[in-house]
Amino acid sequence: MFTPEELTLVGDDTFFKTKAVIMRKVRSSLDAIHVSLQAELQDVELLSPTGFERAAFQFVKGEHLDDYPYQYLDFPRHFARTEKFTFRSLFWWGHHFVFAMILEGDNLNLYKKNLINRYHQIADRKICLCLGHSLWEWRCGAGYTMELTADKRTEAAAVLTHRPFFKLARFVPMSDPIVLEGNLPAASRDALNAVIPVIAR
Repeated sequence: MFTPEELTLVGDDTFFKTKAVIMRKVRSSLDAIHVSLQAELQDVELLSPTGFERAAFQFVKGEHLDDYPYQYLDFPRHFARTEKFTFRSLFWWGHHFVFAMILEGDNLNLYKKNLINRYHQIADRKICLCLGHSLWEWRCGAGYTMELTADKRTEAAAVLTHRPFFKLARFVPMSDPIVLEGNLPAASRDALNAVIPVIAR
């Protein structure tokens, strides 16, 4: 049986119209982020995997990331069977925006070494080391993420030691002024710049 609350929601003919408007605004934000990241990476020499194409990107839209709608941009984008080198800008309805560098493959030990050796360039810039056992876990907070602050270099090194991949991410709550004021492209640039020491030659 339907509950009265469910019937009220099903009978609301404005929700999906509003949702459609919101999702178009999200796509517009991702388009602006793409332009912004292209400019940011133009002159950076990346420690990228074999077969990497600097211009490759992808927009994806779906409805079921743990039952919530989502959209994301992957740029730069490189996915091979056992190799990943991708910066994902993700909108997750009901949760947050995420800007994440996803790393796996032959260069992984170099990325780990860069993170620890260049830690002072990355720390205290709102970047988290994701702790999940999957690259596709997008929750944040206790048990899911560890913020990279100046005092956590040793802890970060210990977490990285045996990991077959890792992900660095900045999480932006929907309530953050960055979202309200339309500054997501700047936030994405800041997140990318914070992780560039890990992926640059």
